[in-house]
Amino acid sequence: MPDANLDQVSINTLRFLTVDAVQQAGNGHPGAPMGASPMAYVMWNRFLKHNPSDPSWPDRDRFVLSAGHASILLYGLLHLTGYDLPLGEIKNLRQWGSKTPGHPEHGHTPGVEVTTGPLGQGFAHGVGLAIAEQWMANNYNRSGHEVINHYTYGIVSDGDLQEGVASEAASLAGTLGLGKLIYLYDDNDISIEGNTDIAFTEDVAARFRAYGWHVVDSIDGMDTEAVDVAIRQAQAETARPSIVICRTIIGFGSPNKAGTAGVHGAALGAEEVQLTKDALSWSYPEPFAEPQDALDNYRQAIPRGQAAQKEWEASFEAYRNAYPDEASKLEQAWKGTLEEGWANEADALFNPSDKPVSTREASGKVLNAIVGHVHGLMGGSADLAPSNNTRLNDGGDFSATDRSGQNMHFGVREHAMGSIANGMALHGGIVPYTATFLIFSDYMRPSIRLAALMGLRVVFIFTHDSVGLGEDGPTHQPIEQLAGMRAVPNLVVLRPADATETVEAWKSAIERTDGPTTFAFSRQNLPVLDRSALAPASGVRQGGYTLWESSSTPEVIIIATGSEVHIAMDAAQQLAESGTATRVVSLPSWELFDAQSQSYRDGVLPPNITARVSIEAGSPMGWERYVGLQGRIIGLDHFGASAPGPTLYEKFGLTAEHVIEEARATLAQVKS
Repeated sequence: MPDANLDQVSINTLRFLTVDAVQQAGNGHPGAPMGASPMAYVMWNRFLKHNPSDPSWPDRDRFVLSAGHASILLYGLLHLTGYDLPLGEIKNLRQWGSKTPGHPEHGHTPGVEVTTGPLGQGFAHGVGLAIAEQWMANNYNRSGHEVINHYTYGIVSDGDLQEGVASEAASLAGTLGLGKLIYLYDDNDISIEGNTDIAFTEDVAARFRAYGWHVVDSIDGMDTEAVDVAIRQAQAETARPSIVICRTIIGFGSPNKAGTAGVHGAALGAEEVQLTKDALSWSYPEPFAEPQDALDNYRQAIPRGQAAQKEWEASFEAYRNAYPDEASKLEQAWKGTLEEGWANEADALFNPSDKPVSTREASGKVLNAIVGHVHGLMGGSADLAPSNNTRLNDGGDFSATDRSGQNMHFGVREHAMGSIANGMALHGGIVPYTATFLIFSDYMRPSIRLAALMGLRVVFIFTHDSVGLGEDGPTHQPIEQLAGMRAVPNLVVLRPADATETVEAWKSAIERTDGPTTFAFSRQNLPVLDRSALAPASGVRQGGYTLWESSSTPEVIIIATGSEVHIAMDAAQQLAESGTATRVVSLPSWELFDAQSQSYRDGVLPPNITARVSIEAGSPMGWERYVGLQGRIIGLDHFGASAPGPTLYEKFGLTAEHVIEEARATLAQVKS
């Protein structure tokens, strides 16, 4: 039986660590942790399967604090249960160099599963974690050997539920029947501007029932036994995800601020801290008190977790003995390693004698060639798979009734799609990909940014990469999207020129393990470049390379990406025929090129050759770094129009004639 007194001391230990940490920092969010401490304590003390001694144990339960502003709640739990997060880090909340930043950061703080803070993102990432668990369990478990069997838990807030990304993710989670996804909703009625009823009056329980969730409605979130019973009810529901609506009091215990917006995002103040401790009979005068009985209670997580992991390791050894091939594949999937020769089939796909093919279609062929050789490769499109060419022909569909499929159907939910893919990558064992039109990368920018921040191995496929898509018009024609993605740190952007470059782009993306990769693929068909007369496509792996030159000492360099490489080649050959020594540089990835040595970059773009022209069907922003002050940039600083793609290229000056004109102009300028 639970010891009510010990429970209360333990809860208050967590509660006042959060209060004291925010007070010492001088800023932060104490209110939510003060109210949510009872539910968090119950989840971590009675339900969460984890091992503080090994935060990366594969079969641990995952916990997501979607309300990332309440980060100190998670830090307090990690510290108290025995993770490598000493009390000194709690005292250094939100300070330079600490392991306790203002919002939780995966990879920075031991035990933090997901970087949260942008509201709704944690909610959606958790859906991805749950999908990954179900897929891996179905594909690797065998009768009597359930080596993948864990829950995804989370605490979500009013703010999370107001964000559209959470709505999209909740809808898909209900459709997929993710029964091992359990969220506790911290329903405290307060946001920054005041009571939530100024902007949020919907019936949350009815909404989630409509999504297909199991709802445990309006329990007393301050009552540990009520929370315990509710979580057990959620665990018993195996066919639907569960949300437990927990009524809580923000800033609980504060005589003057509890239940108000004033405690959401500001330290209590020294006087109010003392009043709160008095009100809750907290008799420890010094801040950061950790009563020994409470600490001992929390630290039981260590032997409990070690025992659970040891039991799992024994079961995995039995699994290995019974199913050695499956065990080997599973271990490779966890590690993210690739089998030897995994890309051989893709390398043999395309020849210059082939008819012209769009890079989106080439990508689909590559994807199907490699899927059998990349463990856990799975993904899908935002209802655009036939257009994005992302369907795995023999992969089956992941659904509520079939967990084995590798094709995800995200529906028209770009926001959630990106976040869910991130969650799948965070889980481990999965190499996820997503797809939509490049213009709709705007919907996915928060999740792409988080993938880059967390260093996740996710592939974001974007097709219809320019005004070349044609008649759909300016609403669907990307202009500034490439520049926007190139601005994101740790994001690799690849815009290949043809099918052979597409193969190399995919190889680069799959082999990258420390961050996401985005592709920009064409709708229009492009000739397969003849590599017997041109440089090999392997130059893509360096981000940029000399594709062709009429002389080893060129007078002018034309730089291009994607479909415009073919325009550059046409222009260069005409210039060469008229006596101008010309080089064409294919530059599919700025990020990969910039990562090369200075000598390599200088070999491709010699500093002494300042007559340069770039052409790309997008924003000219940033191209100055490659063409220099005397170079010319051909791009689009305006929106597109509704017309056939070739017409738009002609009208907007994306032509060989324009390139030749600009090349001669910059040459004349350099020589003058």
